[in-house]
Amino acid sequence: MSTFLYRLGRGAYGRPWPFILGWVLVLAAVVSALVVNGVKVTSEMKIDNTEAQQVLDRVIDELPEASGGQASVVFTVPDGQRLDTPERMAAIAETVQEVYALEQVVNPADLVNALGQPGAPGPDQPAAEPAAPGADAQQRPTRPGAEQPQYQPLVVDGTPVPGVLVSTQAPVALFQFQFTVPSTSLTDEEVSAVLEVVKDAEEDGTGLRVLPSESLKAIEIPVGPAEVVGLAVAAVVLVLTLGSLVAAGLPLVTALVGVGIGVGTAFVLSTSVEMNSATPVLALMIGLAVGIDYALFVVNRQRRLIIDRGLAAREAAGRAVGTAGSAVFFAGLTVIVALVALTVIGISLLTTMALVAASTVLLAVLIALTLLPALLGLIGERIVSAKARQKGLTKREEETHSVADHWVKAVVRFRWPVIVGIVAVLGLGAIPAASMDLGLPTGATANTDTAARQSYEAVTRGFGEGFNGPLLVTVESAEGTAVDPQTLGAVTQQLQQRDDIVAAMPVGTSKDGAMAVLSVIPTSGPDDDATADLVQALRAPTSSMAQEYDVVVGVTGFTAIGIDMSDRLAEVVPVYLAVIVGLSLLILLVVFRSIVVPIQATVGFLLSILATFGVTTAVFSWGWLGWLVGIDTGGPLMSFIPVIVTGILYGLAMDYQVFLVSSMRESYVHGYHGKASVVHGFDQASRVVVAAAVIMVSVFAGFIFTHDVMIKQIGFALATGILIDAFLVRITLTPALMALFGDKAWWMPRWLDRILPDLDVEGDRLLQMLARRQDSEEPPRPDAVGTR
Repeated sequence: MSTFLYRLGRGAYGRPWPFILGWVLVLAAVVSALVVNGVKVTSEMKIDNTEAQQVLDRVIDELPEASGGQASVVFTVPDGQRLDTPERMAAIAETVQEVYALEQVVNPADLVNALGQPGAPGPDQPAAEPAAPGADAQQRPTRPGAEQPQYQPLVVDGTPVPGVLVSTQAPVALFQFQFTVPSTSLTDEEVSAVLEVVKDAEEDGTGLRVLPSESLKAIEIPVGPAEVVGLAVAAVVLVLTLGSLVAAGLPLVTALVGVGIGVGTAFVLSTSVEMNSATPVLALMIGLAVGIDYALFVVNRQRRLIIDRGLAAREAAGRAVGTAGSAVFFAGLTVIVALVALTVIGISLLTTMALVAASTVLLAVLIALTLLPALLGLIGERIVSAKARQKGLTKREEETHSVADHWVKAVVRFRWPVIVGIVAVLGLGAIPAASMDLGLPTGATANTDTAARQSYEAVTRGFGEGFNGPLLVTVESAEGTAVDPQTLGAVTQQLQQRDDIVAAMPVGTSKDGAMAVLSVIPTSGPDDDATADLVQALRAPTSSMAQEYDVVVGVTGFTAIGIDMSDRLAEVVPVYLAVIVGLSLLILLVVFRSIVVPIQATVGFLLSILATFGVTTAVFSWGWLGWLVGIDTGGPLMSFIPVIVTGILYGLAMDYQVFLVSSMRESYVHGYHGKASVVHGFDQASRVVVAAAVIMVSVFAGFIFTHDVMIKQIGFALATGILIDAFLVRITLTPALMALFGDKAWWMPRWLDRILPDLDVEGDRLLQMLARRQDSEEPPRPDAVGTR
């Protein structure tokens, strides 16, 4: 591997333009396709093969007329004022009619004719749900004695306004409506058209305040100026690490080319593959971090070879690609394996995210091994200044790393206290993870100054918290025949008698009568455990309702989908961990030719990932130091964040393991033994590993301050995870454990050593080849500074 990459690096250095033009053409092709095809992303999240999704898919097939996406708008007035004045009621009615006049919005009269049942959409339900009750509240049965806010239809000039409910206890009106197409098919222009119409009600001088629901938020890519700040920090770290503006610019350029191709391709594919808006952002996040780090490793190795050994730039570039490039290759392979392993879960949302992110990592590796040496060829000997060369002639490399040398010697000397202390600290940080709550974001967890949060609270005050998360319930005969109307009435009545349900109302029946659909309003909110219990109780085939009436009950809706998503992902996390740990252990076994090192790397990761989830839970669920990340209300973590973060962090943690421990392995192979190999290898690699970790934390931290809570949580978890893993586990715990084992850390059974391929990551065979071919090694050329 090292000899092949050595030749590749020298070839790209010697003939840079074919490599540069090749990558430029690829980037140009992606940009051209993007201009032609445009971008189409969605904020919808679906989890395949869950009960809620299967029920929803059947509803779409049986009741296509009600398959459009739903949204709601809340109208309020200042405290102490009345909503039901003639002017304000007329303004609401006029706004409602203007919304119904839009081409993309369903007129409720058409829906009634199509379904044969009155109805209007419920607030914040996912695409493809039929209407929830509310358009004809006079006919909506309610549970006697329910301690819930009372409401009635909005009546103007003696005529009820369809789709609008008015609270009798609070100055709140709720307007619920349905789109003609699923949410995934809505464009920003269509959503904006609705927002423009409803916002006009605020400008009519009536004093109304309009609060659109979360489902009316414009779909956008959650990237802003905070990411630029992260890149700026990365640039400063590169300059300090490499000591040259020219050298520091190369990792930034190559990383931007990589994410430009990777993220651009994802956007191109978004027109033909359903893609969540977080997918390209995740690829951008990872692509920037690994792209900068991988290029940094290669450039830093080239500069050290020039400064410390006096090699010419071309020879140094070839050797850097052959040695550091080998580590880049296997580090990238570990990240790719961790990401691609997400596909075994069988969830299309995660599969798309994983494959796009893995493709971006693959691009980062290929660019670091081809485009980077080509750019180094254009720069030539200018990669290192004359001053730096002269300094290298008079100063040993170990002396330039005095801080690292003192640090590792202290860690090695006090290895037992270090090991016990790190394990104790990480164990303490992991405690909150035991109470980690998973779910989907709702208005209840949005910041208090957002329309989504204020809309949620207004609905709760005026209509009850359950209206923020209605359930869609299907009733089918166990024999597959048409549902008898009397049976449907009895089922509906029994639902209404439950203490945990406010109301239940039929909203439609399939053409063959085999499926009846009801909208059920729970007494509890979408994030409440009582709602999850209700969903499970309704689904239970042994429930009294199912057995008494011989029916099959299904439950779907935004709330039910969120519950199923959390349960499904919680089930697959152990399986996923087993897959990536198994595959990565195999890779590390081949790379390091050791039994101890892969186990030590994996145990260290498990400690860091548990502490990461503990800190993330404390901040986002418990609300500790929430102001630092821009939140004022705690809530559940996004359901799929544990899986995504686990995969990404495992791959990135193994990056630092490969670069740091491969340096110790290289020292061991070249004659250092015991603690000396740990100290020497640490001195060689620690500075660049620390710089790479700081860069990665900076890039991830830039995404913490985006407005999107999902990206905010992912950015925080990744930044925290890298901070913990790089500085506590790799820089501190790893050298302590390696010193504890000494040369035994490199032990491997002879039979296993014979069957494993020797990949020569440390470049020993490369050095032997160069020693045999002295004529191929270029002498130092200090007189060539400033030229190529």
